[in-house]
Amino acid sequence: MRAITIPEPGGPEALVWAEVPDPRPAEGEVVVEVVASAVNRADLLQRQGFYDPPPGSSLYPGLECAGRIVEVGSGVHGWAVGDEVCALLAGGGYAEKVAVPAGQLLPVPSGLDLVSAAALPEVTCTVWSNVFMIAHLRPGETVLVHGGASGIGTMAIQLAKAVGARVAVTAGGPDKLARCAELGADILIDYREQDFVQEIRKATDGKGADVILDIIGAKYLQRNIKALAVSGRLAIIGLQGGVKAEVNLAALMAKRAAITGAGLRARPLNEKAAIVAAVREHVWPLIGNGQVRPIVDRTLPMSEAAEAHRVVDDSAHVGKVVLTV
Repeated sequence: MRAITIPEPGGPEALVWAEVPDPRPAEGEVVVEVVASAVNRADLLQRQGFYDPPPGSSLYPGLECAGRIVEVGSGVHGWAVGDEVCALLAGGGYAEKVAVPAGQLLPVPSGLDLVSAAALPEVTCTVWSNVFMIAHLRPGETVLVHGGASGIGTMAIQLAKAVGARVAVTAGGPDKLARCAELGADILIDYREQDFVQEIRKATDGKGADVILDIIGAKYLQRNIKALAVSGRLAIIGLQGGVKAEVNLAALMAKRAAITGAGLRARPLNEKAAIVAAVREHVWPLIGNGQVRPIVDRTLPMSEAAEAHRVVDDSAHVGKVVLTV
């Protein structure tokens, strides 16, 4: 088969579409013939040499895919050759085939094609696990989503609205904020022109956000604590603004706030399977009835993965960039 390889870390040009050995399913795995995958910022970090795959995982980038099962390993129940699926991966999505633990498979939601379905696994699992399973966003609460026009952001807006929360977003510029508003965002903050702490306080009569979903990390930590409501929960899922920051513990204690940090890629298989099962139970019906949908900015051939990485590097997109085989 062919896959996107990274012979040497570097810029987008480091991605090479090359012949590689076919995967074989281990016990509890299936092999999926990939129709499409999607670009995540973790892929960009891997390309640059900063985010190695977990031990035993595929060396190729790609944390999600959609396609058809072509081989079923021993110990797999409930899935068969020919089933159309999408999948959460630890790597290997940028390829013509990938081996997937059966617990990380999802059926393609009714009404969606495989290309659109490829944009779902990583964002739905990330948002559901962090905003709902860890931060316990409840109806009537306010959630602040940083990077509202990103793949994560566009999904977080829709899921939060679906459960009856009020949604605030930060995004860069009026065009991206308008797209967030179309998806249901109630409070629109241009981080280039406005102070999100002041804006969220103003919009909540001084209370602040009950939950903050943060992709920035260190750069926003102190301001996020200021923006939290009493008993607020800050869920950090990205480090685009650095990894080290000081915390004013007095401010944190005064808010009775909680800070959590969680990723998906390196979690044990049983934890990933539990998240995937929760997404199938709670999110898939919302997609099936049209309340929630994948937001695909553009599709590009897998062989043009370098161009897709340039688009995401430049934040020149809304939602997901999808690669097709």
